[in-house]
Amino acid sequence: MYRLGCNKLAPVARRQAGLFSRMGHTTATTKLFIDGQFIESQATEWIDVHNPATQEVVTRVPKTTPGELEEAAKSAQSAFGEWSRTSIMRRQKLMLDLQHAIRANTDALAESIVREQGKVLSDAHGDIMRGLQVVDSMAGIPEYMLGTRLEVAADMDTYTVREPLGVVAGICPFNFPAMMPLWMLPVALVTGNTLLLKPSERDPGAAMILAQLCADVGVPRGVVNVVHGVHETVDFLTSDARIKAVSFVGGNAAGKHVYERATQHGKRCQANLGAKNHAVVLPDANREFTLNSISGAAFGAAGQRCMALSVAVFVGSAGEWIPDLVERARGLRVDGGMEKGADLGPMISPGALHRASELVQSAVDAGASLLLDGRGVRVEKYPRGNFLGPTVLDHVTADMKCYQEEVFGPVLSCVHVGTLEEALALVNANPYGNGASVFTQSGACARRFQTEVNAGQVGVNVPIPVPLPMFSFTGNKGSFLGDTNFYGRSGVNFYTQLKTITSLWRKEDAKVDGQSAVHMPTLH
Repeated sequence: MYRLGCNKLAPVARRQAGLFSRMGHTTATTKLFIDGQFIESQATEWIDVHNPATQEVVTRVPKTTPGELEEAAKSAQSAFGEWSRTSIMRRQKLMLDLQHAIRANTDALAESIVREQGKVLSDAHGDIMRGLQVVDSMAGIPEYMLGTRLEVAADMDTYTVREPLGVVAGICPFNFPAMMPLWMLPVALVTGNTLLLKPSERDPGAAMILAQLCADVGVPRGVVNVVHGVHETVDFLTSDARIKAVSFVGGNAAGKHVYERATQHGKRCQANLGAKNHAVVLPDANREFTLNSISGAAFGAAGQRCMALSVAVFVGSAGEWIPDLVERARGLRVDGGMEKGADLGPMISPGALHRASELVQSAVDAGASLLLDGRGVRVEKYPRGNFLGPTVLDHVTADMKCYQEEVFGPVLSCVHVGTLEEALALVNANPYGNGASVFTQSGACARRFQTEVNAGQVGVNVPIPVPLPMFSFTGNKGSFLGDTNFYGRSGVNFYTQLKTITSLWRKEDAKVDGQSAVHMPTLH
């Protein structure tokens, strides 16, 4: 078992050599986690993971072989029977233990995220904490699993029970290396399923640490398995008959492929896709609070969030605030993730940086005003980093490429409209539906906005309205494929199925026999 250790390094920080091994003399390789063991892949193809600030190869990730994928699925299938019969209290206890283990290892997790994904250290800790909140929530699983009962006739009862599906799969994106696995893993496990998890091939380290922590707290062998790769691995997870459901978070093209392939093979699927989140700013809003909120939501995490605020819609005279917004953005510090005082780090890859830069140029070419240009920003200590500084475009219109596509970088598009009606029409016409916010001090305007806006998550004076896990993540329109959302009660519903039982026990058949027990009953 893990030990919570005073001021000493947490256990995983001391044991990370078990999660990675060396190829040759210099480059670490990421292992697979199959049947409770970290094993070296026999893959012939590997993917280099680069530190986005330095381009150093941090580790190499295997494209898991067909035989290894088969072993992982076989392990999960074998473990399901006993795990699904494990009592709800035992599974709840493991969630509580996992909760403690993650808290004890936040430094190791955060350092892995900074090294592989590039986030600043404070944001990496936020990544972990938001995922940990899902574990916290799932520690209350007995309430979520309660069924219903009704006496439908004399001596006859009908009742429902919630049962796990079987083997399920999770496919994670690069932008939240800890939070995304923790959207899936605790909900799948605590409801009695076994899991095949594929972390992003760009930053698998946090998921490997989480797998180690699961083993440490006593999650049985085969209940969690971690595989790696790209297309072939995804195609296996979406087609293998043993896998009953697939959870996916990522980009549009991959998400549509996963959803179509999984559902064609008879699986449940929930898929979070791209986004274009708007903030509508009314002239009566609290100016300082609004500008600070927009600046943080647009440029934090280098804009690489599915709930990043990428469009600010200024109504009427609120557009006069844009120069102040630019100054706030200009004051943000771009630096390596471990550097003290850094506000945003590098983007994940040179390709992502190039794409975002091209979208900025396309806006300029189409007539947008470039008020702050973060392209070409130089960070002296990290000359090879994938850095894009905060960028502000003004007079953006809905027909511009930078408005129509998800930039996924620290780029804010400013749009001007005359009325709240026009703002609502703009937001509702956008094909994406993750989130939208309004900044105002008018309760009537806020109420109208939250009622009429067509987005799954709405913020009133809240720039990134991601629900805590007692609720669920409820993106809609083109941002989500599926019927049942992530985490919270929706997540439990996704990973379980209802069974309805009708039983008849006639009173005339009742017999009283034997001796009464007088000891206090205990349940395990």
